[in-house]
Parts: sequence; C-alpha cells; structure tokens
Amino acid sequence: SAPCALRLEVLLDRPLRVFHVEVEVTDINDNAPRFPAASKNISIAELTTMPGTRFPLEGASDADIGSNAQLSYTLSPSEHFSIEEETSDSRSKSLFLVLTKPLDRESLSEHRLVVTASDGGRPALTGTVQLVISVLDANDNAPQFNQSVYKVDLSEDALEGTVVARVAATDPDKGTNSEMIYEIDTFNPPSASDIFTIDANSGQIRLTAPLDYETVPLYDLHVKAKDKGTPPLSGHCKVVVEVLDVNDNAPEVWVTSLSVPVPEDAALGTVVALLSVSDRDSGPNGRVRCAVRPPSPFGLVATFAGSYSLVLREALDRERVSEYEVEVRAEDGGAPPLRASRGLRVPVSDVNDNAPAFAQAVYTVLARENNAAGAELARLWARDPDEAGNGRVSYSVWE
Repeated sequence: SAPCALRLEVLLDRPLRVFHVEVEVTDINDNAPRFPAASKNISIAELTTMPGTRFPLEGASDADIGSNAQLSYTLSPSEHFSIEEETSDSRSKSLFLVLTKPLDRESLSEHRLVVTASDGGRPALTGTVQLVISVLDANDNAPQFNQSVYKVDLSEDALEGTVVARVAATDPDKGTNSEMIYEIDTFNPPSASDIFTIDANSGQIRLTAPLDYETVPLYDLHVKAKDKGTPPLSGHCKVVVEVLDVNDNAPEVWVTSLSVPVPEDAALGTVVALLSVSDRDSGPNGRVRCAVRPPSPFGLVATFAGSYSLVLREALDRERVSEYEVEVRAEDGGAPPLRASRGLRVPVSDVNDNAPAFAQAVYTVLARENNAAGAELARLWARDPDEAGNGRVSYSVWE
C-alpha cells in the first residue's frame, strides 16, 4: 500500500512519557510485471472484421507502487495489429489489441504476437504474454453492447440474489447468427467469480454471495456476448461494481499501556494509560469519538491518529476515593452509530498528606494524690487517615 508506514510508540517510565515514531517504507523496483497467463488465444474473422475493432486483453500487474508500478505496453512488430491503452474514470486501465488492417485467412491463418509490459523503474523490469490469433471464416457482424462500460454502485449489505446490472448487446445478423449467449469472461479480482453470476440468455448479473467493502471495494467484470454463428463472434463490455460502505463494524478500543496505581499527589496532566481506537469502516462510518464515563478526575487527550492518552484532570484524594472504575466509550459517526467500551480500574496510592489528630485538643484529667508510680491517669487516642506506615501513630510526651 502507499504510503506504507509503521507506527510505533516509545514509552518512558517514571514519569510516564510517550513518543510517537512513524517509519515509512519506500518501494524499490523488485517486482517485474506479470500477466495472468503466459499466452492468450484470440479468434478473429477474416475480412468482415473491420480495422479499428478492439479486442480486450488482460493487463499485467506489478506488486510495486508509484512509478515502479506504472506500466506501459508494446507489441511485437505487426502490420495488422497495434496495442492501445484506455484510462477511464473507473480507476482501472483497459488494454486492447486493435486491428489496423483486414486479415486474410488464406494468406496467413495464424498470427503469433508478443505483448511486453514495462514498468517505470530504473532499470525497467518487463513481463510478456504471447497472443495466438487464429483467423477464421466468420459471420458478418459481431455483437455490440449498447455501452462499453457499465458503472454500478452497490451497497455492501445488498442481499444475495440482488440484480446488479443487466447488459445488452445487439447483432444485426439474422437467425442463429444474431442469437447471443452472455458470459463473464474475466473477473477482477478472481474471487469475484464466487460473488457474481450472469444469466446466459438475458444478460442479467446477480449477486450470489455477501459483499464486504473492507475486503474488496471495487470489482471489474469483463462480459462477453457470443453469437451462435459459425464460427461465433463476440462483443465485449466492462461492468464496474463499486461497493458502498455501510456501518457494519463497531469501533475497537485497546489499552496499550497502563500506569497504576496513581499517587494521590500526582500532578495534573499525568498520563495514566495509553489507548488505541480503530474502526474498519470508512468515511463518517469510520470516524470515532471517545469519551470517559462516568465523570471522573480523568480525561482523554488525542495524541496521534487513533491514539489517546488518559490523563489526570483533577487533584486526587485517596482518603476520599481510593479507587476509580473508568470506562472509555467509543462511538463512530454512522447512522445509527455503533459503540464499544473498555473499562479500566485505577487505584490511588497513598502519600503521607494527613497529620495525626486527637479526638480533642485538651484533656482534663483528675488524679488522686499519693497515686503509685505507674498508675494510669488517662487514655488518649489519635487518628491518621493515611494508609499503612503513613497512618501508624506513635505517642510521646512533648512537654
């Protein structure tokens, strides 16, 4: 993918600090273009196939990105054929073999050509496919679709059996030469063969399996209409199915670091925890808002894309509240929104911030004269609300 970035978090402890590091991986030209197959067979009728007729080819793919994946195509020398690229706004390029001069089967019944794909790297890498073109005696007219590209927007929650599109081709011939059979010639990606089917007689394309925008957002289907002439001729079109996202993924919240217990004299702004939030949906469906519930001395600060810090916003007092149950709630921007939550237990550790206190400031004691040494005169008690050693009291006579 481009850009390719690895996001890291460097944590320093005592005091807890976080640094965000982004490592960008740049591409080198280490992948040559590859065609789906080493060869492709094409049948073309002699004479009746007019110059300018185009035959769709499957382009090569290159696993690199950027200029290293920008492909250009060349065709081995031929007086009858040329290669042509066409870029449509469907986000994909179409590759065609173009007939430039009528064919004569009696002169040459088979043409063997090589299509070379070169990428934009330096030096460039190449891949090839061999075209085996058989020249046939065919009927006069090939089927023609009423449009070369069909564009369809389909929601990812569309039900199985939904009619995606209906393609239609016409053939001016008569009888069996004008009767057509429709089929999907090429699926891109190949997994689309399990998702779409076409009715051979009507040209109606239906959905046969669930869609998932997060897995594949765009499908290219190359449809062929083949007549029943002898030999048969074919017309071609492309159906571009763009999957529309629905809010079918709830946000996810992870605690990546937790620094507890928190001293009750911790400074405002102290980082207590680091959290990561994500949503596999896109657009508003993938935009997540976070909040802390119920109200507490802690709040959230966005530190990076999808990263939050849980920080101290108000002073703590362990003697008043010794532990907090904090819930971080995430809600996306879908309609209706989906939610997720993550609970954190934040104990507060004690500091010696309370002096011992007697029950009363002055004790009046009546003592009998002539009491023996060691006789008890009074019993005093002081309380310290601190914890453990901070709350243990010892006594001495000061004056």
